[in-house]
Amino acid sequence: MLIPRILATIQQSTTNREEMCMRFLQFSHRTMNEDAELAHKLLGEKFSSQLALLHGLLLQAIPHEGVEQFLTMEGFQSLLALLGTNGQGVGTSAISQWVTRSSELPLPEAEKQQLDNFIDKLYEDMDRVSGNFLNNEGVALFSLQSACNHSCVPNAEPTYLHNNSRLSLVALRDIEAGEEICISYLDECNLQRSRHSRHKILKENYLFVCQCSKCQEQAQDPDVTSDEEEDEEMSD
Repeated sequence: MLIPRILATIQQSTTNREEMCMRFLQFSHRTMNEDAELAHKLLGEKFSSQLALLHGLLLQAIPHEGVEQFLTMEGFQSLLALLGTNGQGVGTSAISQWVTRSSELPLPEAEKQQLDNFIDKLYEDMDRVSGNFLNNEGVALFSLQSACNHSCVPNAEPTYLHNNSRLSLVALRDIEAGEEICISYLDECNLQRSRHSRHKILKENYLFVCQCSKCQEQAQDPDVTSDEEEDEEMSD
C-alpha cells in the first residue's frame, strides 16, 4: 500500500513531478550491490509470482501519467527495494518493549529459555503473516536509514518520546564530538544473534556487509548462524 501512496504523492504534487520523483529516489533504491554481489531478498525467485501479481494489479489501479518510470517492472522493483532497504522498525513498539522488559526478568534458566523460544516463534509467525514484505514491527521509516548508518553497537535509537507522530533520535550513551551517530537496522532479538546471522540479515535486506567494531571483534567467529549453533549444541 505504500507504493500507491508514493505514486499518488508524485501525481498529486503541486510542484514539478520530476522533482518529486527525485526526492524519493534520493533514498537508497538499488536492487543489487554489484561490488559485493548481493541482491535484495524481496526480488529473489521465491517471490517472483507474488511480484508479478502485485505489478499487474498496480498497473490496473494507478493512472500512468507522470509516474511511467516506476510502472515498468524495473521501476516497480526499484520501489520495492526503496521500501526494503529503508524500512526501519522502531524500538518503542508495544511488542519490542514487551520483549525488552520480558528479557530482563530474573527467571530461572529453564523458564528464560522457554521465554526466548516463545519470542523467537512470535517473530517467526509475524514475519510469515506479513509475507516478508514488512519488518517485524510493521513500520516503514525512510528518513532514518538515509541519515544514520547501521552499527551492531549503536549509540542512538529512534523512538517516539511523546506518544504522537514525532519521531526522535535518542542517544543510548555519551557521544563524543565528531563521533558518527549510528542506529541499529536490526531489532533487539536479531542484534543479539551471531555475527554470521547478523550479516546474513543485513546483506539480504540492506545489501551491505557490516564492519562495525562488534563485527570486527567477532571476525574470527565461525561462519554459522545462531540457529546452526543451537542445533550443534543440541546434537552434542
